Amino acid sequence: MRGGISPSTKPNVYMRWAMSVPVKLGDALFFLYPPSQDSAVQVTAKAFAACDVSGPLLKLEDGNSVFNLTKPGRAYFTSAAPGRCRKGQKLSLDVPGADEKMLKPSTDDSSGSAKSARMTSCAGSASSPTDLLVPDAKAAAEEATTFRARPPRRGRRHRGLHGRCQPVLL
Repeated sequence: MRGGISPSTKPNVYMRWAMSVPVKLGDALFFLYPPSQDSAVQVTAKAFAACDVSGPLLKLEDGNSVFNLTKPGRAYFTSAAPGRCRKGQKLSLDVPGADEKMLKPSTDDSSGSAKSARMTSCAGSASSPTDLLVPDAKAAAEEATTFRARPPRRGRRHRGLHGRCQPVLL
């Protein structure tokens, strides 16, 4: 486990984490927070820079939210609780486009026929199954909102919102 850093003492902890974890198209983010005290929102780049949560692109409010990264580009997320974005509870991720090899069928079998492309499920695959966790439960309790991250594990399939999808714990 890494971290245990309170965002109020290290305001860029979530941004540093987001830059250190490689994500792929098809990965998922898992936001865990007390729904009576917070929500997670996806915002535009301009709203992210200004910490303006008044017109989010998407609002996640159930306390146990999964966001699937289905489009390449930059994705911006922040806490919607007053003042938390300015204290550093925000992150942006660069989601690269799909790897061409993943999408094109292979023709290297003995019959010469095309095999179907192997598509990954909700959480995709990771280069390493090692868990990366940022911040710990104590820091989360202090902040009342937990963002945790865990790279997806190989071979896991999404079986509903709370199934085997291995999302990123922010």
